[in-house]
Order: sequence, then C-alpha cells, then structure tokens
Amino acid sequence: MILNTIRECDFTNKKALVRVDFNVPLKDGVVTDDTRIQAALPTLKYLLEGGAAVIVMSHFGRPKGKKNPEFSMAPIAKCFSDLLGKQVTLASDVIGSEVEAQAKALKAGEVLLLENVRFYAEEEANDANFAKSLASLGDVYVNDAFGTAHRAHASTEGVAHYLPSYAGFLIEKEVKFMGPLLDNPEKPFVAIIGGSKVSSKIGVLESLIRTSDTIVIGGGMAYTFLAVQGHSIGKSLVEEEYKDTATSFLAKAKEKGVKVILPVDHLCGEAFSADTAVVAVDSVDIPDGLIGMDIGPKTVKMIVDAVLSAKSVVWNGPMGVFEFDSFAQGTLTVAKALAQSSATSVVGGGDSVAAINKFDLADKISHVSTGGGASLEFLEGKVLPGIKALEK
Repeated sequence: MILNTIRECDFTNKKALVRVDFNVPLKDGVVTDDTRIQAALPTLKYLLEGGAAVIVMSHFGRPKGKKNPEFSMAPIAKCFSDLLGKQVTLASDVIGSEVEAQAKALKAGEVLLLENVRFYAEEEANDANFAKSLASLGDVYVNDAFGTAHRAHASTEGVAHYLPSYAGFLIEKEVKFMGPLLDNPEKPFVAIIGGSKVSSKIGVLESLIRTSDTIVIGGGMAYTFLAVQGHSIGKSLVEEEYKDTATSFLAKAKEKGVKVILPVDHLCGEAFSADTAVVAVDSVDIPDGLIGMDIGPKTVKMIVDAVLSAKSVVWNGPMGVFEFDSFAQGTLTVAKALAQSSATSVVGGGDSVAAINKFDLADKISHVSTGGGASLEFLEGKVLPGIKALEK
C-alpha cells in the first residue's frame, strides 16, 4: 500500500483542507485528554511552515446531523489554539457563503477550524454535493484522521474525489507500522488479542492467523475457547453462538502450525465488581460460582516469554478487567513486557491504548495506534475508504 503523502506537494500559497480527528473528551467545556489534537500537530505545523493556509475539519460527538451547541467545536478550538501556539479562528459553520468568505480571506500561515462536520446529515451519508462544497474551500486535501478512516464519509472519502489528496504524517505512520503485520512481519510474530467477546475479535484472529507464529487469546473471550476444549469456566463469560467459530479457529491454527496460548490459570471473583475478593485459581478449570477476571501468573509468564523472544508484536485488547485495580495485573505485565521488548511493537484498539496510557508506557512502544475501530478493521484486512482514497 503506497500512499500519496504531504512530502510530495508544494503547499506554498495553497489552501490545505485538512481532516483531523479532534473527537476528544470534554468535561465542563474543557478538553480532558488532548492526545488526538497533539497527534495532528506535526502535520499541521508542516503545512503552515510550507506556506499553506490551513482549513481544519473534524467531527465531535454524535449530533445526529443537526446543529447542536452542545457539540460545538468552540472548546476544542481554544485547546487547539493553545497547543498549536497560534490563533485558530472558529468558522461560523461548515459550509455556506460566510464560511466560503472566511476561507477565501485566509492567508498563508493562518488557521481556520470549521464547525462540527456532523452538524450535517450529508457528512455521514457521504453526499456528493456536500463533499463538493467542502472541497471548494481548499486547493488540496490532506487526511490525517486515521480514527475515522474506516468510514466513507464526505470529509474522509468524498472530498478526495474533487481535490489532489495526500496522507498526513499520522496516517502515513499508521500504515507504515500496521501494513507489514498483515503482509510480511518480521518473525517470530506474536499477536496478543484480548477483550470481552469473540464476536468483536474473530475477524482480527482470522486475519492474523495468516502471518502469526503465536497467537495469545486473553480477556473474556478466552473462556469461550476454553469451554470448547472441554474445560469448566464457572460463571465466566461464554458466547454460545460462537463456540463453533472458536472450534474452527483452533483447528485452523493447528493446521497452519500457529501456536495458540490460552489461560492456564486465573484470577477470579464471585461477582463482576471492583471490590469482589480476588480468588487465585492455579488450574485451567474454574470452579463453579467463580468468574474469570484476569490471567494468572503462569499464563503471564508464558505471554512474557513469547513477547521477549519475538521480533514483531501486535496487541489489541486487554487480558482482564483492567479497569478494576485488583484485576489489572495481567494487562499491566503484558504492557510492561512490550515496553521491555526489542521487537517492533504495535498497540491498537481503545482499551489496549488506554492501558498503555494508564501505565505510562506509550513512549516505550514502537507505535500506539490512534484509531480504535479503524485499527481493528485494518488488522482484519478490510479496505479502509479514507486510506484507499489516498493511494497512488
């Protein structure tokens, strides 16, 4: 996958229409986590230094195609301005004569932030006329919103039909690190897949079986796999309708010579709550009345050994209920092993990224993906419309 990137364009005196992902958490009108804004800054600064006037667009929340002050970009504009170290003007709207006038008047080195693109239902419908109206504001289009690249919306895919289109540094980095995992990873390649449900991760497992040497299955989804192997799982989560899928996957892995690591011991509780007493179970089988909530020390050691001997590692999904401190140890130890490993390490998916950030290990990982759903779909081998639109 070879993309057109911003390094290939001269931005002198051009108006660059840039799609970013500024869908950030707010509390009392203040941005509480600016990671996504920070992630877009290298691209935006590059454009500004290259002589462009920059028109930025993003969605925020779910205003359901209607103008709603609760979802205005105003508080985000303030945070963005502070982080960029430059005055950012908030446009009065997304499209229309007033915005067109604001865009036309924009000079090189200046920044205009459009209102929430999802104030218009045409955005998510990828309406051609809406995409044309957005495109009319700029001379070139830059997409740096990996988190929305799996959606064919007007601002992520439609605009690319009407302007010369380029990938920003963030999208370029995502593709550079995640692409090889699907095509030609450095071996041994270990995939660690966790999370609560087989149903949400089976696509990733099926995709990664083609290139992995070892697949670790943790989190709530592991109990469905243990159940089909004939183990007792107590009151742990099981997806009855995915038992055949789990059986089929294990058979495929065996046929391809891919090692599958499942929990061999557990940390359990009697109830799914933060204050339930921790019961260590030194066995694959979980007694009746207990819920598996985290992997045990033997399982942790197996995973750490696999990670430390790997050349490439991808991690998507926690090993246990890491939101509860008593059951965070498995996820924490896996995160630390990734941080210590000399392998190329890629972490994708909201919960894994949250765990890496919670334990303050992001700077020790080769690449922490910014796209939850997008990184999941990328690893499933699906075509992401926002990325495809930038291919050479």
